[in-house]
Amino acid sequence: MKTVKLLSLLFITAIAASCSSISVNSDYDDATDFTQYKTYGFLDKAIEKAEISDLDKKRIINAIDAEFQKKGFTKSDNPAVLVNFFTKANKEVNVNQWGYGAGFGWGWGYGWGWGGPGYWGGNYTTVTESTEGTLFIDLVDTNKKELIWQGVGTGVLTLDREKKQARINEFVAEIMKQYPPQKKTK
Repeated sequence: MKTVKLLSLLFITAIAASCSSISVNSDYDDATDFTQYKTYGFLDKAIEKAEISDLDKKRIINAIDAEFQKKGFTKSDNPAVLVNFFTKANKEVNVNQWGYGAGFGWGWGYGWGWGGPGYWGGNYTTVTESTEGTLFIDLVDTNKKELIWQGVGTGVLTLDREKKQARINEFVAEIMKQYPPQKKTK
C-alpha cells in the first residue's frame, strides 16, 4: 500500500515538473541579415487585439523589453524592427488511473484468474486540469514591412498572480534564446 502511494506521489511530481517546461521553436527569413537590427519598438495596434488581460500584456511587454536590452537593443520611436505578440490557450484535462492488487485484474471484485478464482486490489483515479498556453513573438522589419522572425513557446500557464510575471519571463526568455537565429553553414 505504501509503495502504491509513493509511486503515485512520484508520478504526480514528475507530471508537475514536466509541466514547468516550455517547448520552443522559431522560424525566420533566410535572406535576412539580423546583425543590422539594433533598435526595436512595439506594434501597439496589433498588441491591443491580443486576447489577454491588459495586465498580462504589460507583463509580456516588460519581459520582452528586458530580453531585448540584454541583447544590446535600444527601444526607439523609429525602430528597425517592430515587435508583435499574440497568444493562444487550451484547457488540458489529464485522467490517470492507478491500480494494484493480486491476480490478473485491477479493482475490487471477484473473478477468475490464474491459479484460482478471485483477486483483490484497488483503483485510484486522479483528474488534473491545467491551461496550456502558446506565446508567439513576431519581429517585423520596419522598412520592408515583412515578418522576419517568429518565436513560439508553449507550456503550462499559472493563474497565481504572484507567479505570473516569473512564468511570463521564463516563456519570453526561452523564446528569445532563439534570436538572433544561428544560421547553419553548409
